[in-house]
Amino acid sequence: MIGKLTGVLGDKNPPQVLVECNGVGYEVQVPMSTYYNLPARGAQVSLLTHFVVREDAQLLYGFETSAEREAFRQLIKISGVGPRTALAVLSGMGVADLAQAVTLQEAGRLIKVPGIGKKTAERLLLELKGKLGADIGASPGAADSEQSDILQALIALGYSDKEAALSLKALPAGVGVSEGIKLALKALSRA
Repeated sequence: MIGKLTGVLGDKNPPQVLVECNGVGYEVQVPMSTYYNLPARGAQVSLLTHFVVREDAQLLYGFETSAEREAFRQLIKISGVGPRTALAVLSGMGVADLAQAVTLQEAGRLIKVPGIGKKTAERLLLELKGKLGADIGASPGAADSEQSDILQALIALGYSDKEAALSLKALPAGVGVSEGIKLALKALSRA
């Protein structure tokens, strides 16, 4: 319903901000990644928004980038994950970090976010797999897609996610897919 707000930044109280648009002040909840990039009070601000209507409240969530908003929307689709938890995840890690954690299935990175336990982290990874990727990450370059291709090839060959992810860390920067797979297999055979 309300997709974007552009106005004057009236007040900042984390995680809430007040955006004044033509005499109306909108209270908007924002993740800390957006909050830290906000201008000073009284300056012009533009936020992409997500409007949530509940039985007891109407809440507006704001984001600096469309990638943040899309990640938020994917998170709240997961059973048991509400807007508050989704904001906590986006406040605790950037969208690119979240996408990488999902791709590499690293629950440990999500557990570091306040309010996210082991079971919730594993559920998030399972539900987001295939949904957070190249279209959401902070414009991943060719190197990221090559790394992802190498990772998927190693998993298809029967290596665990953890083994495949560890072998990726040993690869030189900018390596091609076929060369990367060969080097990763050599590293895995030595281990």
